[in-house]
Amino acid sequence: MNSNPQVRTDAGIVRGSSEHNVAVFRGIPYAQPPVGAHRLRNPVPPASWDGTREATVFGPPVPQTGAGCSDRDTQWLTLNVWSPDLGSAGLPVMVWIHGGRYLEGHTANPHQNGAALAAAGVIVVSLNYRVGAEGFAHITGAPNNRGLLDQISALTWVQHNIAAFGGNPDIVTVFGQSAGAGSVASLLTMPTRAGLFRRAIAQSLPGTFFTERLAAAISAEIAGDPEKRATPTALAQLSPLALVAATERLLPRMPSFADAWGPVALTPTPFSPIVDGATLPEAPWPALARGAARDIELLVGHTRDEYSLFNLWRGHDISEALFTETVHRLAPWCQPADYRATYPGTSTTDLYETVHADWLFRMPCEHLAAAHHAGGGTARFYELDWSFTPDEGAAHSLDMLLVFGTLTRNDITGHPTARPGAADEYEQLSRRMRNDWVDFATHGAPTWPPYEPGTRTTRVYDTDTTDQPYPEEPSRRLWAHHRFDTLDLPS
Repeated sequence: MNSNPQVRTDAGIVRGSSEHNVAVFRGIPYAQPPVGAHRLRNPVPPASWDGTREATVFGPPVPQTGAGCSDRDTQWLTLNVWSPDLGSAGLPVMVWIHGGRYLEGHTANPHQNGAALAAAGVIVVSLNYRVGAEGFAHITGAPNNRGLLDQISALTWVQHNIAAFGGNPDIVTVFGQSAGAGSVASLLTMPTRAGLFRRAIAQSLPGTFFTERLAAAISAEIAGDPEKRATPTALAQLSPLALVAATERLLPRMPSFADAWGPVALTPTPFSPIVDGATLPEAPWPALARGAARDIELLVGHTRDEYSLFNLWRGHDISEALFTETVHRLAPWCQPADYRATYPGTSTTDLYETVHADWLFRMPCEHLAAAHHAGGGTARFYELDWSFTPDEGAAHSLDMLLVFGTLTRNDITGHPTARPGAADEYEQLSRRMRNDWVDFATHGAPTWPPYEPGTRTTRVYDTDTTDQPYPEEPSRRLWAHHRFDTLDLPS
């Protein structure tokens, strides 16, 4: 393979690098910088360039805390391509949407390196999109869901350009984890996604989608506007980094808004996609149940211990009052006694974690599979039960690390509570999950039984991978009559 591969895109020629027999192109603009006249607006196609553009360095991250951002680095909307074959192979394409609470994240994260996936026989694309207030705050006069509109723009770029990198634009799978999975679920309902992808993978879908009223109340608090109206002037007067700082000041105060904002105040982020009837017509569960994405094959699932990394009480005792309050806020149709009867002998602290995991990730995923089936679509379902340390269990994001294969043996063996043999188990399970993801992107995973309400067959990833009934059936029964939809201000 050429050590300095070049490809002509619609905007000009890019020159990448060859790394372990995979051609890699980094920092390709898919839209113009969203600053100046383009700030807080729809993304605009990139300007053309003369000559050859070097594509060996990741583009700068969208302004966020802890990422070394600068207001001078404005080319935020870039993507990256890993290709094992720059010829006319017409390989399946997998477009990755990173997570990060709709608040942070970027493609330079080494744990999201697409090389191992590409080496398995697909083209991998990852992209930066607007996060935080730049991408998801409700601002009067500006389009909502600017981060989602960026993703649509990147997927459009893929349609126009990916064949030159060896990909088939008719076989595109969009996949993401956490906020990335929420983005994927949003894309399924957006009219503008038509023709942009054939399959979708949602890993650990959050159950939070906002009305404009709720999003506006949160934006007003960030803006510090005494009129409680987050106007373009109020927020646009702040530089992007100042807006990040204003958001950070809100985060530790969020629990104090539980009565005003409802359960979203108990989550680690003030942002989620906004169901406005325009950019995002409907929350994904009712939309899929009505057949909005029946043309898309769906793979969805979660880890077993989704809330372990967020549970500040893990390993400590919590009060009965806190557990009771948590159940009443997150699952008000239940009583604390219902969870106790469902999980007899489980500690109050562990029950507290289970309620959070059910509300925020586990049940939204299971309900999405059920909704897609009800709408005439085909869904496949999974749960990750494997872990290498009992401290965290099968934690949020561990499935992402397994699919990308970016943990090292030292990462595992160096953990003070790692299980003996866990590094070998990781390598085997990582290959299995990666092959399953590539098989789904290529063929729709024909050997994987689809999700059906009668069986709820789930592929459970552990030291042995098995297809079995849904492991979280006790929680599913507690949530069977709940309907996930758009969160609003409490009445």
